[in-house]
Amino acid sequence: MSPRPLVLVVSPGAETYRGYCLEQIATAYDVVLLTDTEPSWEKPYIIDHAVADLHDDTELLAAGRALATRHELAGIITWEEWYLVPTARLARALGLPTNSVEVMRACRNKATARTLFARHGVPSAASMTARTLLEAGLATMTIGYPAVIKPTAFAASIGVIRVDRPEELPAAFEFASAGASRSRDDTAVLVEEYLDGPELSVECVTHRGMTTAVAVTRKSLGPAPYFDETGHTVDANDPLLAQVAPVAAAAIKALGITDGVQHVEMRVVDGRPRLIEVNARLGGDMIGHLLRLATGIDLPEAAADLACGRAPDLTPTRRGAAGIRMLYPATSGILTERQINQPFAAHTPWLRQVQWIRQVGDPLLLPPDGDLFTARAGFYIVTGRHTTEVNERLDTAAAEITVTTRTDR
Repeated sequence: MSPRPLVLVVSPGAETYRGYCLEQIATAYDVVLLTDTEPSWEKPYIIDHAVADLHDDTELLAAGRALATRHELAGIITWEEWYLVPTARLARALGLPTNSVEVMRACRNKATARTLFARHGVPSAASMTARTLLEAGLATMTIGYPAVIKPTAFAASIGVIRVDRPEELPAAFEFASAGASRSRDDTAVLVEEYLDGPELSVECVTHRGMTTAVAVTRKSLGPAPYFDETGHTVDANDPLLAQVAPVAAAAIKALGITDGVQHVEMRVVDGRPRLIEVNARLGGDMIGHLLRLATGIDLPEAAADLACGRAPDLTPTRRGAAGIRMLYPATSGILTERQINQPFAAHTPWLRQVQWIRQVGDPLLLPPDGDLFTARAGFYIVTGRHTTEVNERLDTAAAEITVTTRTDR
């Protein structure tokens, strides 16, 4: 028997974006996996697995119980937004540490979260729920323009759009409703106050109700009226951390979260932080990996520690910066060329990774016809001493990378 504690991971996610999470957890824990397909790339990091339809709560619970009969589990974790509630339910059924199902539901539903933020005095955006275009129009009469229309319970900025004038509302409501229709939880949309300011996230770790903000992630967004994220930077010495940390901690407390890793999104408006949402999981888009490159802090391992009732080690071992930039085409179409200058890549140590996620011949669809899942050709990651250097290096690398599409008419 291994002396290491054993943690159950519910859904490993895609190797491209989440492979580092499983790899890092496996350095400290034995891992069993609950997944919807037979493992492939995951095999070096796990000791057992079960395959189930993860969208079927009954099947997920039965498969989790079966793994628990074969192994003495110390905890259960997921970093996938869609499985936060089922994972909490499974942990509760097995008597393992977890936030309550009700708390996870509140994190998944943006309308519920807004209500809790208001109740606890957390600065957020004015927000109203709408299920019809008429209700959306009435909401804008209260909230005003510009406004943001978004699905109540989805993720990845899908279906999120800014509206500047009343005549834009019908198309925007249709766009947001199409995104909301993909949710299994709530198909309503929200009409919200537009927060005009730079967007960021605060990466937090909460243990027994005490939250530590470990880093700020500065975000870059694509062209309006959409909110697709085009890049992120993390700097271990970001001076904004002290200002935004108390607001992030207050939002986490308002939702009732007592343990776990959180990705707290906000904007700074007129010098003051205003909440967008709290994601009760590791941030996507390789943010946890950037944080480790910049600070040395291992967020996936911290998440596993917390899932097993342990206090994580959040001691920084680096004081640098890291950034990621997504590779999008200039226009939607068929990908005809994707390449990087090979001599540049081979002789540039600060270029840590170039990852292609689309092949030549694949369609790339930008909003409004597509979203970040259909538009990205890949991404690349760089490191540096501070944010300014990282941004310069991101620009330098961009000039060495080509993404070309062909539009068939």
